[in-house]
Amino acid sequence: MRLNIAGILVLAGLLCCFALPAGCNKSGGGGSGGDIKIGHVASLTGDTATFGVSAEEGIRLALDEVNAKGGALGRKIAVLTEDDRSLPDEAKTAANKLITRDRCVALLGEIASSRSIAMAPVADDSQVPMLSPGSTNPKVTVDPDTGKVRDYVFRACFTDRFQGEAIARFATGDLKLKRFAILFPVNSDYGTGLRDYFEAAAKKGGGEVVAKESYTEKQDVDFRSQLTKIKNADPEAIIVTGYYTEAGLIAKQARELGITVPLMGGDGWDSDQTVKIGGPAIDGCYFANHYSAEEDRPEVKAFVNAYKQRFNKVPDAMAILGYDSMKLMADAINRAGSTDGPKIRDALAATKNFPGASGSITIDAQHNAQKPIVILKIENGQFKYVTTIKPQ
Repeated sequence: MRLNIAGILVLAGLLCCFALPAGCNKSGGGGSGGDIKIGHVASLTGDTATFGVSAEEGIRLALDEVNAKGGALGRKIAVLTEDDRSLPDEAKTAANKLITRDRCVALLGEIASSRSIAMAPVADDSQVPMLSPGSTNPKVTVDPDTGKVRDYVFRACFTDRFQGEAIARFATGDLKLKRFAILFPVNSDYGTGLRDYFEAAAKKGGGEVVAKESYTEKQDVDFRSQLTKIKNADPEAIIVTGYYTEAGLIAKQARELGITVPLMGGDGWDSDQTVKIGGPAIDGCYFANHYSAEEDRPEVKAFVNAYKQRFNKVPDAMAILGYDSMKLMADAINRAGSTDGPKIRDALAATKNFPGASGSITIDAQHNAQKPIVILKIENGQFKYVTTIKPQ
């Protein structure tokens, strides 16, 4: 079959739109008409499903508020959500689908660092901005192979470097503790990163790590061997750097072995499942988080009230981070004046003092959000606000 020059050019243009959706988004979720499509990659099922469900609820609440005020660029925003089943490979596949199939002009997600790390190259290669609501590992926004900041990947939360430092500052300063054991998931970017940052900061604050033990996330359910070794090292606190899926069970087994010192963790503990699994054993333990529903700030009160009315429950941190991420992405599109990927990227990078419900957000040179952290204590099955720690 023979094609003339005009036919070849038309065919090439069509192939471009299938191969490079970011450069051809005028026919998709961008352009000048119709809804602006934003993709959300979330763990709606699987081991950490509460993270994805909470983020999705926060995003939907924010989306309704944004669209009620006209959306972005005078157009409604549509959010398309893909379930990654709490698996990194599925998160990468979902990101590809949302960009190539659905022509989304931006991505929200993931909460878990390992899944955001899997998604990040897809966003960069496609020149589609990605904003993670809650992934705290530095490798999300900085390519671990090159050490360079990823052009199109951002986060709306603090990093594990600050989180590890904050936990250490609270433990050595407020609680006056010096001897620590660390129990970490060896197969988790989040868990190993938080381990390293806590250990470095604790030593800087005059503390020492007297024991370090590991477990395999999503596989191990018996931690008694590691806890027995930790007990023999006589720590004043045990730092558990994994997710809620193991934290509650570790607390129960620790108490069964006669370990009475507090356990401490990061934002990965933020789920009602922590208390449901741990029961009374988790009482008296602490964890760092992105916000507290008890904070006396008007932004927090307004969000909590709106969320309760919509979902009939108190929002966790992943909900407020999803809410802020949706609001921030819509704001960036408005400031960009366009649905073009590079322009949205530049607007996200230029974010200063964005009034998020979880706190004022300024994006730094590494595409991280500069914002405070809160420490919560578990008392009678409730997460009680203790203190706020600001970046130094």
